[in-house]
Amino acid sequence: MPLLTLNDAGFSRKDIDLSHISFSVDKGEHVTITGPSGSGKSTLLKLVAGLIPLSSGEIIFQEKNIHTYDPINYRKEVSYCYQNPVLFGETVRDNLAFPYQIRKESFNPSHAARLLEAVGLNSGFLDTLVKNLSGGEKQRIGLLRHLLFTPKILLLDEITSALDNQSRTLVRKLVTDINLNQGVAILEVTHNDQEIANASRLITISHGRMAGSNEPIIG
Repeated sequence: MPLLTLNDAGFSRKDIDLSHISFSVDKGEHVTITGPSGSGKSTLLKLVAGLIPLSSGEIIFQEKNIHTYDPINYRKEVSYCYQNPVLFGETVRDNLAFPYQIRKESFNPSHAARLLEAVGLNSGFLDTLVKNLSGGEKQRIGLLRHLLFTPKILLLDEITSALDNQSRTLVRKLVTDINLNQGVAILEVTHNDQEIANASRLITISHGRMAGSNEPIIG
């Protein structure tokens, strides 16, 4: 059985009309979503994340409708990383400690430091003030917040848009590692030409509809 299935999923409001979206994602797949700005790509990720309600159709995760899950537990398994993450507290440590807090576990600074180093930031970065972070640093901290505990599905929304080439390469290496070596399914929105060219499975959304896929849309 697929890990995730969208059956004729849709969302409609005054400025958005996303409809007839059907595809499935297996464990360990990396699915890239592309299309023009305003076509509904980010809305699609929010639907899968359970952040906004479906107007039609259904989304099935591990053979159950996502709306039957406790929202907090669901988001531990299906984790959505925004393009412009909202950081809180005063320091990077405050943000990376949060996933431990909601699980009632003690913060593991060594694990956090290893992930920081994987994206080109040293362990001393834990005490950096959030207000002093650049846009690219915020993107990397936002991503790491989702990787301290491994989800089953990672939803990525333009997570490298504010990164320089070196940082983008490091982030891509980390995402590839968790996909290939930890079996995390990736559902990723991007406009980056290189990432689109290297996609193993590509879905195009245009004007709120699926315009194409290089794999069968129902698995």
